[in-house]
Amino acid sequence: MKRKGLIILLLSLSVLLSAQSDALQTLLQHPQTRSANMSVYVRNTRTGEVIDAYREQNVVPPASVIKLLTTATALEMLGSDYRFPTTLEYSGYIKDRVLYGNLYIKGKGDPSLGNLREGQGFLRQWVKAVKDVGIEAIEGQVVADLSFFDGNALNPAWLWEDAGNYYAPGIFALSYMDNTMNIVLESGPVGSVAKVLYTQPQVQGITFDNHIRCTQTEEDGAYVSGVPFHFYRHLTGSVPSNRGTFGVKGDLPNPGLLLAQHFTQSLRQAGVTVSDEASYISEAILIPRTTVYTHWSDSLAAIVAHTNMHSVNLYAESLYRVLAERIGVPCTLHNSEMMVRSFWCGRGVDLSTAIIKDGCGLAPQDAMSARTFVSLLDYMQHSRTYDAFFASLPVSGKSGTLRSFLYGTPLEGRVHAKSGTIGGTKNYAGYICLPNGDMWTFAVLVNSASGKTKNVQHLIEKYLLNLYRSQQ
Repeated sequence: MKRKGLIILLLSLSVLLSAQSDALQTLLQHPQTRSANMSVYVRNTRTGEVIDAYREQNVVPPASVIKLLTTATALEMLGSDYRFPTTLEYSGYIKDRVLYGNLYIKGKGDPSLGNLREGQGFLRQWVKAVKDVGIEAIEGQVVADLSFFDGNALNPAWLWEDAGNYYAPGIFALSYMDNTMNIVLESGPVGSVAKVLYTQPQVQGITFDNHIRCTQTEEDGAYVSGVPFHFYRHLTGSVPSNRGTFGVKGDLPNPGLLLAQHFTQSLRQAGVTVSDEASYISEAILIPRTTVYTHWSDSLAAIVAHTNMHSVNLYAESLYRVLAERIGVPCTLHNSEMMVRSFWCGRGVDLSTAIIKDGCGLAPQDAMSARTFVSLLDYMQHSRTYDAFFASLPVSGKSGTLRSFLYGTPLEGRVHAKSGTIGGTKNYAGYICLPNGDMWTFAVLVNSASGKTKNVQHLIEKYLLNLYRSQQ
């Protein structure tokens, strides 16, 4: 019986190995990936043929590839033409062109207000809207209303060392200027502490515990630490010495409050007096309000394109939290996860083994399989929002985070995919357009490989090229 069992095991192993391409065997046997935790799945979407597979149902940390799930869910639930509203509302009453009450900025999750592309020009329209309803003075204050999201602005599943850096900002119902500030430093002699000069934008009340050393290094190794709502930031690491001024990006402690301050300033400059300084609320206050104006964001298709093309964590996490509105307000992380799971249940995308802690991939606990990603990609091909989804993906050798991926190879311009990179992880998932008109959906997830992630990228490039050539 033991001999028979061994024969069956060997036959099963033989079948498994024969189902894997030579290209995949090369990837699996490379010293850098031999001990890695991997999940690989490649399928022809027209024929349904499985081109390659290795532990395709094994869940691994997806890093930013999870943004495919977040953006696909948002497009499917909200529609590619959806636009985020931000409303100006007032409490109290207007008499003799004076508002006796507060002017509120009510955020509903738009991550794009005041970003680098849009700028602060919209504030002029907001001022005009206030004047158009006959307000020339405000006996009260401008208040940023953050109550659409709960007060958990920092995802508890994220690493503490990430909090405060530009790529892990607080997530608020009212975002502004990408929730990011630039801390301008002056580099000095080797061994000295870099001097903090100012921030862009200027942030009232911000203080720094600065330990950034000037060293002989040629690279910027400075880090920002801090938590939302608190105006204290700890600066550590090193920067090149004697380089003059340069910037280090960190998060804004309270972007909604900064927006309220800037709006107050714009009103005063336009001749509308405001008696009190700006403030914010994070919990709903049940008092009657009148809507003055609604600001609409760009389309969801455009926001998703920016999210996936440049792998913007703020945008992905904001989209993820907005999904929870279907369950109830304030939007919570728990309800966001429940909404994502319930939406895909019965739609052929199995999330039963997936671990979902956020919408952007910063949480190290996140885990999904290559098969799940391929199922999602296959589903989206038949979706009404497919055009927006497909257009949002970086193109190999051409755009976004795939600009250097497969550049100068036969697959340049043929791979439309999302990449993911985080401590020991290098992942790709998307579509490969073949010369004969066929399309492959694929996911190659490599976790805990040894060596530099750039080298892992080259191994994945080699794998895809070898697989592509073997099918020609």
